[in-house]
Order: sequence, then structure tokens, then C-alpha cells
Amino acid sequence: MFSCTLMIIAFIVLPLFEMVIQPTFEDMKAAATDSDVVRSIWLSIYTALSAALISFVLGTPFAYVLARKKFIGKKLLESIIDLPIMIPHPIVGIAILSIAGKNYWIGRMMQQIGIQIMGTVTGIIVVLTFVGVPFYVNTVRNGFEAIPERLENVSRSLGASQASTFIRITFPLAWRSMVVGFIMCTARAVSEFGAVVIIAYHPMIAPVMIYERFTAYGLKYSQPVAVWLIGVCLLLFLLLRVVSTPKDQNKGLGRN
Repeated sequence: MFSCTLMIIAFIVLPLFEMVIQPTFEDMKAAATDSDVVRSIWLSIYTALSAALISFVLGTPFAYVLARKKFIGKKLLESIIDLPIMIPHPIVGIAILSIAGKNYWIGRMMQQIGIQIMGTVTGIIVVLTFVGVPFYVNTVRNGFEAIPERLENVSRSLGASQASTFIRITFPLAWRSMVVGFIMCTARAVSEFGAVVIIAYHPMIAPVMIYERFTAYGLKYSQPVAVWLIGVCLLLFLLLRVVSTPKDQNKGLGRN
């Protein structure tokens, strides 16, 4: 068991460790002061957070329905939610492009009201929401399912409305899973490349810039950008671990 654990940890850590140590300090400093690199990383974070916020607003009620309601076709609906995780992401880009183009009524309607998908920040956010929302919905659904329904029933029996019960009872008890889902969605969106490159090569997010610098200039110029992006992802997941750890356990870790 210990050897298997060691192999998995080495499998994940070794390539990333080599990636981090290979760029020199001068390479890292040059990347950090390169306005194009800073802009691309900032755009990655901004669009990923926007996708997570959209997932929070739209995905929270949906996750609650999946956790609490039983209806015909529920399993099919849950499988549809998982589709963006399973299908190759260039296909996601092509699928979104097929409804956002001039040949489809949704695309024509969006153009009439001034919404552009191709080559815009809006298009990037749409793609990142598509690939990130399953992580949010599944995480929050599990959080809702962990809350005993009897607490909501007691609230309703005392005269509270369903909305009041959700705000005063369910939401405070499920906030941790929402934060975890938000960070999971953000982290997934930050790393997206395949679907974004179909919809919006420019403006350039960090994964697209890494790809461009690798194909044009090689490892030396792509690695520093990748290291900075890995740092952002590491920060997000560290935040995920801290937030998802119960307070009592955090105190115990602090004492240790």
C-alpha cells in the first residue's frame, strides 16, 4: 500500500517538480515583468472566476433540486450534467460555435443584441462555464444531500416558507460545499485549453499563451509561464483544502 502511494505521488509530483526547477530566476523574472504574460494570467483568473460566479448563481438552485427532488429522468439529467467532463474539449468548443454562429438562430439573436462569442472575453467565459459547471453542481449537490431533511421539515412546520428555510437553514449549513464547488470550478476553468482555442485564440489566456510559446519558441519560453500558472492553481487548491477542512481539525493541525 505504501509503495502504491509513493508511486502515485511521484507520478504527479516529479514532472511538475522538473517543470518548476528548470526555468532560471532570470527567466521567471522576465516572465513576471512581461505585460503579455501578466495580462494572460490575469485574464485566465478573471474569466475562471466569472465562470465560477455564474455556476454559483445558476448551479446552486439546480444542485438543490437534484439533491432534494425525485422525478422521472433524474439519472439522465445527472448524466447530462457530467457530459462536459467526459467529452473531448475541442468538441465542446465546436458545439458552442455551432449554436453561436450566424447559421443558427441563437447566434443571430445574440448578434442582434450585441453579444459576440468568437474571439471575445464573453466567449471564453461561456466556454469555461460549460466545462466548470459540472464540478460546482456535483460538489454542491453532495453538500445538500449531507444536510438532514428533518431540519428543513422542522423549519417548514414552524411556518417558514421554503425560500426562508433555504436562506436561514440550508444555505448556512451548505456554504462550505459551495465554496469548495466554487474553487473546484475555478481551478478547472483556469486549466482549460482545448475548447477555448476553438472559440477565442485571442484575447489570449495563459494556457493558450503557453501553447503558442512552446510551438513558436520551445520549452525555454513556455516553461516560465507554465510555472506561474501552476503557482496560481496550487494556491487555489491550497485554499480549497483550508476551506474544506473543519475548524476543529484546523485547530488540531495548528497544535501539531
